[in-house]
Amino acid sequence: MVDTDEDDGRQPLRFTVNGRAVSCSVEPRLTLLDCLRDEIRLHGTHVGCEHGVCGCCNVLLDGELVRSCLMFAAQAAGHAVTTIEGIEAPDGSLSELQEAFCAHHSMQCGYCTPGMIMALEALLAEEKDPDDDDITEAISANLCRCTGYQQIRDAARGVIEARKADRQ
Repeated sequence: MVDTDEDDGRQPLRFTVNGRAVSCSVEPRLTLLDCLRDEIRLHGTHVGCEHGVCGCCNVLLDGELVRSCLMFAAQAAGHAVTTIEGIEAPDGSLSELQEAFCAHHSMQCGYCTPGMIMALEALLAEEKDPDDDDITEAISANLCRCTGYQQIRDAARGVIEARKADRQ
């Protein structure tokens, strides 16, 4: 039996967001996306289509890429969620990939950017040396109306090449 608040049907929810334990009380139908934005007040994860098509709401759940608009917040109980706010460098500066997006002009309106970066973070965590096809596959489920994707692929390639150089 799920523990609920008798007054309004809200459920207690405990999980980790960006390395920090959080708890809140949510309606069973609340999506993870809405929980992150409205309950936890992290607004970097964007609301797009709300049907799982555009990728604006991508987050990592225990390291796996998920569409937060397609998940109930309650499903995150006991799990670790990483949002765009959680990928910064340890000193609080932009991550490698965020820096590369700036350097390669990989965003115009910026609306798809958090979802694109999270998709590429998942790829780079899984593959040590992804090729162009891997990059294209990783971002293929994310919609961008502005860039034509080339600069986004260039940013990913820039990070991959920098990591290769560091390994040598």
